[in-house]
Amino acid sequence: MERVGEAARPGVAEPAAGPGQPRPARAAAAGEPARRTPAALLAALDRPLTSYYLILGITTLLLALGLVMVLSTSSVQQLDAGGSPYSGFEHQLIGVLLGLPCMWLAARSAPTIFRAAAYPLMFVAILALLVTAVIGTKSGGATRELVFGPVAFQASELAKLAFLLWGADLLARKEKLGQLEDWRFLLIPLLPGAGLLCLLVMLGDDLGTTFVLLLIFLALLWVVGTPLRLYVGMLGLIGLALLLLIVVASYRVQRLTSFFGPQGSPLGPNMQRIQGEMAVGSGNWFGVGLGASRQKWGWVPDDTTDFIFAIIGEELGLVGTLCVTMLFGGLAYAGVRIARRVQDTFIRLAAAGATVWIVGQAIVNISAVIGLLPITGVPLPLVSSGLSSLVVTMVALGMLMSFAKREPGAAQALAEAGPGPVRRALSWLGLDRRRE
Repeated sequence: MERVGEAARPGVAEPAAGPGQPRPARAAAAGEPARRTPAALLAALDRPLTSYYLILGITTLLLALGLVMVLSTSSVQQLDAGGSPYSGFEHQLIGVLLGLPCMWLAARSAPTIFRAAAYPLMFVAILALLVTAVIGTKSGGATRELVFGPVAFQASELAKLAFLLWGADLLARKEKLGQLEDWRFLLIPLLPGAGLLCLLVMLGDDLGTTFVLLLIFLALLWVVGTPLRLYVGMLGLIGLALLLLIVVASYRVQRLTSFFGPQGSPLGPNMQRIQGEMAVGSGNWFGVGLGASRQKWGWVPDDTTDFIFAIIGEELGLVGTLCVTMLFGGLAYAGVRIARRVQDTFIRLAAAGATVWIVGQAIVNISAVIGLLPITGVPLPLVSSGLSSLVVTMVALGMLMSFAKREPGAAQALAEAGPGPVRRALSWLGLDRRRE
């Protein structure tokens, strides 16, 4: 049929090829590259290693953007405090340098390693959250940090990864035993485990991390195939719990009422939201230029962490914010692609949960900055300043890269690609002992 279609096309004369001679290439008709571009793009997205390289490339771009924006925003604060303008950048760079080997190791690890680490990580996360509630220091109005000299560790960030692995392993085991038909086996002990972590996180008054933990919980229930009636019931229960958490704290009630109420003064209680929106709006199409933000000079609170997206909008404009949004959209595509293509239940659950965690947190952060959601106090993954969040997120992305290599055809494609730069460097040094 293809040959018939080609012969029927008008205006295309193909010279005959002699015996033993290759057939000459047909000249492309005018406008044909434009028609082939979508097909070529779809073909590229259908390759076995598409998810792997998407995650690797997007992570690299977001890390680079984070370093640049942390340098731009933190330098003002450090200069005002009489310190080095590069100290915030150096702290973020240390996080990247710590996270890269962790991400590499995670990308090289088998799924059985993550399953084996699930219960120990859960125990460590619970213990660290208990210690944080007792001797932790406040940061941004919440008791969320354990300080060890110059290093601050947030146990709530580890809790996200621990709960994801523990919940995915738990549900995968129950599916293998055929215990997911009964709602009691489905929810116990997953629901009590989620409730315990949320309770410990809320002891530190951190509603943003609690919301992310609940997102992971809902993602696991959705992917494992929870009946719709039970899932709606869980949504209602979580909504009621979040409403109660808001009502018991007066400042949360004020934040919620101010979100739905009039805007008020740009120097009043709504200063962060108003000034953040002004920063995004003043960037126009292409922004005022890197480092040229005016709002970062004390007008936008938390501009290195929760509201760094506002400074991105001011310095890089609408184009810059759309690029950041598209990068997280690419992460969402890659994560969902992995979850849909793999056969292993644990990998499917963990990949979907990690994608909802990272992309959902980005959506909540961006929506709060542009005024679509109340301010929740969650950072922008890989971009906001914060060592614990950065390293744990990079480990989760390394895990997704490991899962991407389990997609159909990915192992064969990697073998055909040959050894990577690390393997070649080890071979040159005579340190590569891996047997082919």
